[in-house]
Amino acid sequence: MHTILVTGATSGIGRAMAITLQAAGYAVIATGRKTEALASLAAEAPEIETLALDLSDRDAVTRALSGHRIDVLINNAGMMPTPGRFDTMAQDEIDRTFDVNLTNVLFLTRLLVPGMKARGAGHVIFTGSSAAHAPGAGFAAYAASKAGIAAFATALRAELSPNGIRVTELVPGRVETGLYAGVLGAEERDAMYGDGNSLQPQDIADVVLALLKLPARADVTRVDLMPTRPVPPIKLK
Repeated sequence: MHTILVTGATSGIGRAMAITLQAAGYAVIATGRKTEALASLAAEAPEIETLALDLSDRDAVTRALSGHRIDVLINNAGMMPTPGRFDTMAQDEIDRTFDVNLTNVLFLTRLLVPGMKARGAGHVIFTGSSAAHAPGAGFAAYAASKAGIAAFATALRAELSPNGIRVTELVPGRVETGLYAGVLGAEERDAMYGDGNSLQPQDIADVVLALLKLPARADVTRVDLMPTRPVPPIKLK
């Protein structure tokens, strides 16, 4: 049985992935910073192993994962800074965006890839964003952090494919999650999602399950998943 590590599993896409993959028969380790949300996940799916981890605490992460064999790493944890103009964005918010969306991802991947190489198999999956490939006003820092993920995934694939390791970048458009909960008000979020056309977390989870069911010889390098109908733009203040 393959063991899958899902980061950012306390809500939204990560939670849907963890539940879906465990139900499909995989051993799942779900990580996140919110202990109450992890407890809720464990109550819903007791077979999932949960680990409360801050990925910026490298020593703690290394200790927690040292005894685990990870066959599939899903780098899903991420954050959305407040949408707005880059020249008025606080420097600490820029730094945090890159730490969470890129730096921590590089660290965790570097920690776990050597084990995959030693076994001659593995799969690294990144939750990227359409903002990385078609950035728009108000998302400069976020788009840049996700563009870093896109470039990293491409280079990593070139390095690891000779070792039999697959690398996939997920590129979803707007997904209805709590990503904007801390940066937009309820009225603004209702305007974003009220038409019902946004993707749902389960859509992304279903795609990941389909990817993992492919034979080892097949590597889907990038998946673009967009809402069928147009979604309203986010209005900048």
